[in-house]
Amino acid sequence: MDSYDDRGVGGRDGRVAGPDSGDVPTVPDPRAEPGPGAEPGTRAEPDPEPSPSPSQSPIPSPGPGPGTDPRGDAGSESRSGMAGLSFPYQVAAAVALSVIGLVTCTQLAMVFLHVAPSNTLTKQHGKGVDEWIYPEFEQNWKLFAPNPLQQNVAVHVRAEIAGPDGRRTTPWMSLSGEDGKAIRGNPLPSHVQQNELRRGWDFYLGSHDSKNRANGLRGTLSEQYIRRIVMLRLGEHDYGGTVERIQVRSEVRSVAAPPWSDEKISTKPSYRVLPWWNVTAADLPEGSADLKETDQ
Repeated sequence: MDSYDDRGVGGRDGRVAGPDSGDVPTVPDPRAEPGPGAEPGTRAEPDPEPSPSPSQSPIPSPGPGPGTDPRGDAGSESRSGMAGLSFPYQVAAAVALSVIGLVTCTQLAMVFLHVAPSNTLTKQHGKGVDEWIYPEFEQNWKLFAPNPLQQNVAVHVRAEIAGPDGRRTTPWMSLSGEDGKAIRGNPLPSHVQQNELRRGWDFYLGSHDSKNRANGLRGTLSEQYIRRIVMLRLGEHDYGGTVERIQVRSEVRSVAAPPWSDEKISTKPSYRVLPWWNVTAADLPEGSADLKETDQ
């Protein structure tokens, strides 16, 4: 077998074997630099590098994209939130958050005590709770209410009219019935149609005794509120004269028992009739024609 000499492939002189030597010719790498003592125009062949297996191929790490902070996430987090504010602003923000949290906790505690059953705290601090709640945060419900409303309550009114033919009294008109007609079939009924009259009447009952005597200033305020509502409703009708006096009553009917129940409940109406009220200028809407006539 022929062997390579010093002038063969990969020898010290870096020359390629000739065609008559019987050796396999190789192509020199043009990027390799000639070693010392090599002839001009020849380059040394670099050692072949083993190709990496697919399992050992390195995964390139993604470099920072455009607009990315070179300091990483820690640098962006340090500038977000309250940490990005100066010290005076941090103090102001902390004080504001503390005040908001304190007011929120106080509001929740006051509302809870207002709707909770009678207890030691409400007996000792009931006045302070009422001063906080009324009138902006009034709640019309109670926790653990044993007797939910099982009655239909309707408010009626009639008026005494002074006209060219003298004085006459109108029949009873159901104000609750008019509100019911406005609500039925209306996908978006107003708050006035749903709650104004009902809440006003509840306000009156809660501030008067069984003989319609007011319990302090709230009783007087509730009476004025009812009179104003009645005159607003009567102003929508033309009675051919001036309303001199009004009278209000309530009609209460118990809700009938369901068909599957054996309970016997009377559905006969019961009435609570209030005394006649003389109409004053304070009871009339502002800018109405009747206001001028009453002032005269």
